[in-house]
Amino acid sequence: MEASAGLVAGSHNRNELVVIHGHEEPKPLKDLSGQVCEICGDEIGLTVDGDLFVACNECGFPVCRPCYEYERREGSQLCPQCRTRYKRLKGSPRVEGDEDEEDVDDIEHEFNIDDEQNKNKNIAEAMLHGKMSYGRGPEDDENAQYPPVIAGVRSRPVSGEFPISSYAHGDQMLASSLHKRVHPYPVSEPGSARWDEKKEGAWKERMDDWKMQQGNLGPDQADDSADPDMAMVDEARQPLSRKVPIASSKINPYRMVIVARLFILAIFLRYRILNPVHDAIGLWLTSIICEIWFAFSWILDQFPKWFPIDRETYLDRLSLRYEREGEPNMLSPVDIFVSTVDPMKEPPLVTANTVLSILAMDYPVDKISCYISDDGASMLTFEALSETAEFARKWVPFCKKFQIEPRAPEMYFSSKMDYLKDKVQPTFVKERRAMKREYEEFKVRINALVAKAMKVPQEGWIMQDGTPWPGNNTKDHPGMIQVFLGQSGGLDADGNELPRLVYVSREKRPGFQHHKKAGAMNALVRVSGVLTNAPFMLNLDCDHYLNNSKAAREAMCFLMDPQIGRKVCYVQFPQRFDGIDRNDRYANRNTVFFDINMKGLDGIQGPVYVGTGCVFRRQALYGYEPPKGPKRPKMVSCDCCPCFGRRKKLQKYAKHGVKGDVANTQGFDDDKELLMSQMNFEKKFGQSAIFVTSTLMVEGGVPPSSSPAALLKEAIHVISCGYEDKTEWGSELGWIYGSITEDILTGFKMHCRGWRSIYCMPKRPAFKGSAPINLSDRLNQVLRWALGSVEIFFSRHSPVWYGYKGGKLKWLERFAYVNTTVYPFTSIPLLAYCTLPAICLLTGKFIMPEISTFASLFFIALFLSIFTTGILELRWSGVSIEEWWRNEQFWVIGGVSAHLFAVVQGLLKILAGIDTNFTVTSKASDDEDFGELYAFKWTTLLIPPTTILIINLVGVVAGISDAINNGSQSWGPLFGKLFFAFWVIVHLYPFLKGLMGKQNRTPTIVVIWSVLLASIFSLLWVRIDPFVMKTKGPNVTQCGINC
Repeated sequence: MEASAGLVAGSHNRNELVVIHGHEEPKPLKDLSGQVCEICGDEIGLTVDGDLFVACNECGFPVCRPCYEYERREGSQLCPQCRTRYKRLKGSPRVEGDEDEEDVDDIEHEFNIDDEQNKNKNIAEAMLHGKMSYGRGPEDDENAQYPPVIAGVRSRPVSGEFPISSYAHGDQMLASSLHKRVHPYPVSEPGSARWDEKKEGAWKERMDDWKMQQGNLGPDQADDSADPDMAMVDEARQPLSRKVPIASSKINPYRMVIVARLFILAIFLRYRILNPVHDAIGLWLTSIICEIWFAFSWILDQFPKWFPIDRETYLDRLSLRYEREGEPNMLSPVDIFVSTVDPMKEPPLVTANTVLSILAMDYPVDKISCYISDDGASMLTFEALSETAEFARKWVPFCKKFQIEPRAPEMYFSSKMDYLKDKVQPTFVKERRAMKREYEEFKVRINALVAKAMKVPQEGWIMQDGTPWPGNNTKDHPGMIQVFLGQSGGLDADGNELPRLVYVSREKRPGFQHHKKAGAMNALVRVSGVLTNAPFMLNLDCDHYLNNSKAAREAMCFLMDPQIGRKVCYVQFPQRFDGIDRNDRYANRNTVFFDINMKGLDGIQGPVYVGTGCVFRRQALYGYEPPKGPKRPKMVSCDCCPCFGRRKKLQKYAKHGVKGDVANTQGFDDDKELLMSQMNFEKKFGQSAIFVTSTLMVEGGVPPSSSPAALLKEAIHVISCGYEDKTEWGSELGWIYGSITEDILTGFKMHCRGWRSIYCMPKRPAFKGSAPINLSDRLNQVLRWALGSVEIFFSRHSPVWYGYKGGKLKWLERFAYVNTTVYPFTSIPLLAYCTLPAICLLTGKFIMPEISTFASLFFIALFLSIFTTGILELRWSGVSIEEWWRNEQFWVIGGVSAHLFAVVQGLLKILAGIDTNFTVTSKASDDEDFGELYAFKWTTLLIPPTTILIINLVGVVAGISDAINNGSQSWGPLFGKLFFAFWVIVHLYPFLKGLMGKQNRTPTIVVIWSVLLASIFSLLWVRIDPFVMKTKGPNVTQCGINC
């Protein structure tokens, strides 16, 4: 497909389309059917008895005999996948360590292995072409061809031109293969250790020479340990990542304190329940209910942090394994999604910087495709992206030539750093100055577009060729696709290829439900599946740029790792932010969540999806379950107890895998063959033959049967507003609908299917974004998150009752998901608890009776356990105590404001059907540093915390004045009430500071203490004023009240 060939707009339902003509010579497709060695890429071969050679009887990892014998003789003698020691097979020489084994050479004859791999070849073609109807006309059916794709078979690599490939099928459409038996050994996948079928060069020659000499070399005759090439090969075979457990000296005391705190909390609640306050039963009962809820909430939050872990990645091993010199690059392609809606709130310059950082990332250019979703159909976004594509021709080669970081020009040129550090090229300074001038001119052009867009013409926007802009009506417009950069016409200033850049605006019509961001992301999934179909997808918000150019490689260390990658649905990166004040007054960095909670979840089943900075496996988004990979049964005799247990387990597994006509199906293809046998593709994925075919390509790639014009026509079709009708999109596939926080639901569904996720925290943050730093915007952002959690709690996907079937979601992971949906409800007891101190001070009553010395030990132990838990948590996580304290403060501020309103709005939506629309948080920044921090914007969210703050301040003054009037005996009970009230005031202090705005002269804390001290001093002066006559009344204790 040629870049800049014109905007493609159309509506499938209205039969409107602007077709782009362009073709390319067909490219041959190489047949890769058959088992190959995962180490050297050669055929595995057969044993002397004609059976398939099996090196490891535990996991069946495909290895040829030469590599097996070489590993036994020169290597670690361990299977690369399950790390089990290789046993001596028939015909293999003995090596050191074989003496402990039984002298049996026929181990491989214990199981019957039938190689039926070749039956997989044309299963998708036979089903799609022969048995499905997609509602197309006869002219489409005549030219329709579908490639022989299925799990484990590599499709044509993606190029920027979307070339046509004519693959001769012959008559090999085997309908019987729909009921085939799947080979019990794992097939090759993009994340496996196999390097490719095209291996040739030095490695191939060395292996061939070694095989020729194998017969003459004894076990001790050849020594290649000094060969640097062999050392490199050994390094490439090592894992691409590893877990780094928290030191036991840090985590064990932490766990012990958690258990102790749980025990102390139980004793404390027991004492509180058994010792009521009879003269203030209402206050006592309210406090008891609040404390029980706080204890329940603490358990949900604390125990998912029981197994925190860190991770390390090895980028050098990734390059050694998939980027060998002189051979095709085998890194998996990545489709990158950037979503934007309103260019007035999400400035085009911010989006442009995100796109430029993506195009300049350290990854093979032919493996990157960037898709921009413009859900507002704005001509400003379209023209800004056109300018960005032109500037990228100069910016991308500059970044790669001098290896600069970060690769977003605004952040690079504005950052206060030594830009000459580690730079040795003499032309760097000159080229940097020239590039900075180019970027400033680029900013001026973008600013001119923004200024032009401020005043919309009465007749609507007109494109440069005189055509009306199709998106003039943002609620009624056709789908639009524009390829800005690609292979043809997508070259940089040095003549090198640039990554693909595609503009997408899905069709919108009145009367259709479009599902906001979740619907836009699903449209991008389908468009990318038709045009490029990369096996992995990176999702970014428009204000989150790549701060680390190797971020995609970091994710590939997990997703392409042959040990753990096959069951990983996504790799989540932490969110980091620019433009936040040093004190982080409103906890915008959210480090407690990203550095503590997410690490804890990574040790269970993986972190939750947080909406951006996440690399997905496409097959997981398509609703498939993770590959099962059944283990081989243990070698036991037929007449012992374990044999019966094994048989029962095998029967249970077979029962799980049998449905309808696929009684013999096992392994990775279970889900797909079940769909094939039941003919459910249309209901699941929609009526698009090309897209459905792409869903079967586990390793990605474009179907080689369609021309670029056909691909574009299909892409317009899959973004039509009625495409998702009567399909599983939004309910089982893609981003899940039903909540404005679609990210939580999407990750939750994947974990319920048995997938696990990974939390990746590279030393240099992978992505950085902008956050709202003034109080009003921050509270509105938190309101939207909390409202989404309330919607999930009342939906059918609530983690309280959903996902128990199959037992694939671990219990601690479920605790975390339940906590993400119930935390807004904590606002109700929190509001009551923050009001109690003022009531106690104003009425003279308290929520607790007088306590004995022994009972006071419960309170002391509880407070000590709370502080100790926090300190030990900070110790193993590395979070500073200031960040922890800011998080505690904003927990109270958000709890009594945004969370409370979210509960009310959620109940109104569920019970009364009153829907609430959220607004996009502004990403613009003030010219002055942290200027937005002091911007005061009144909102109803400020009313509850303001009320709580005022009544507690009044209560403190009233309590102290009452104690002064009643004498010294009143000060003892007052201290408990004052401590309670000051706890509330200190937590609301950042709110008070934001409420009062910027204080250039007098710090806010001085104002607060001035008011308090002035009030107390005035009351005290009135009490001791010598000019006032003191009157002494009767002694009530002696005379009685009526004396």
